[in-house]
Amino acid sequence: MMKLATLITTLLVSATSAGLHAETVTDVQNTYRARGAGPFAYDNGESLWNSRLYEQRQCADCHTADLRQPGEHKRTHKPIEAMAPSVTPARYTDQRKVEKWFKRNCKWTLGRECTAQEKGDLLEYLKRF
Repeated sequence: MMKLATLITTLLVSATSAGLHAETVTDVQNTYRARGAGPFAYDNGESLWNSRLYEQRQCADCHTADLRQPGEHKRTHKPIEAMAPSVTPARYTDQRKVEKWFKRNCKWTLGRECTAQEKGDLLEYLKRF
């Protein structure tokens, strides 16, 4: 019995240190819930994604209307991996990267940073693909 418990503990520690507990879209949304945002709405995220905002830009200009397809930055022409978690599963597993790209892309598209509510709504929309 003791050997089994030791084995299980060793496996759990190894899995944790190997990073197998990667964040999910919902885990990222939970950080916004902790800031008082929510509940998150698919429709609000979809509306934000498709709205022409700051300087008549919209998210789909670079990321495409089909979230399962790769995009291209309109100014730099750098390729952008598909936004759909079903196609690019690791896209939303690093909170720092998610925050970095929200900050950059919200300023580009909205002319300001997104609120925690807007980020959560956008993720609610994106995670359905």
